[in-house]
Amino acid sequence: MIRETEYKAPGGLLTLILLLAGIGVSITTLVRGGQGSMPLLIVAGVVFTIVFIFMLAGIFVVNPNEGKVITLFGRYSGTEKREGIWYANPFTVRKRISLRVRNFETAKLKVNDANSNPIEIGAIVVWKVVETAEASFEVDDYQEYVRVQSEAALRTLASHYPYDAHQDNQIALSTHLDEVSVKLEGALKDRLTKAGVEVVEARISHLAYAPEIASAMLRRQQASAIIAARKKIVEGAVGMVEHALELLSAGNVIHLDEERKAQMVSNLLVVLCSDHDAQPVVNTGTIYQ
Repeated sequence: MIRETEYKAPGGLLTLILLLAGIGVSITTLVRGGQGSMPLLIVAGVVFTIVFIFMLAGIFVVNPNEGKVITLFGRYSGTEKREGIWYANPFTVRKRISLRVRNFETAKLKVNDANSNPIEIGAIVVWKVVETAEASFEVDDYQEYVRVQSEAALRTLASHYPYDAHQDNQIALSTHLDEVSVKLEGALKDRLTKAGVEVVEARISHLAYAPEIASAMLRRQQASAIIAARKKIVEGAVGMVEHALELLSAGNVIHLDEERKAQMVSNLLVVLCSDHDAQPVVNTGTIYQ
């Protein structure tokens, strides 16, 4: 594996000044040779002018949060990350690599969750290059590599978790976004390290059931919500009936046999658990009629 090394390029500003001065002297020599009909000066002026102009090709600039990967005849020479103007061998090839933080949003992928339900999922990945040599030489196109591996990691992650949690303490995509995002970030770090890329953050940006089952899953969620609400209502109603019977017994307001207690409990539960307001029936006789 090719590891990043520092190039340590010499300063380019002084070199640029010297080369421009050399070009000026060469042109002056060429002009004087032409005026004095001196072939030797003409040849020297032409040669040195061409050499100095060619040497100008070694001048390069490094902007903030940028690196230049330098190769010479196919061999990696190093990376210059210091901002400023520098000079390198004119025969070298200098490839610009941005070190800035970047982000992209994956496509909305259609995958099956852990319960084999088709879902749509997307994520936002924030990343940056930290190893310029690996990004340049270990993969063919590091930006495309980041995109493909991010989508692959997202597909794998979605297949390991259900969309909704149907058990206690079960991690689900819809209810545990922070935990799922941490898992996604870890999976991306394992995949992208070899490309010299650091994952800053990865979060789920889109999550939904696939259109073909969305309506059915919506009815299922509504049914689950109704069942949960009914359960709470029944629990509350039972507690209220129990409390009412205790108050009646403690205050000696009325004494009921077991049959009348059962009837009272039934009536109270109907009143408390009904979807509609109960219609009272006035009994003008005794409670035994």
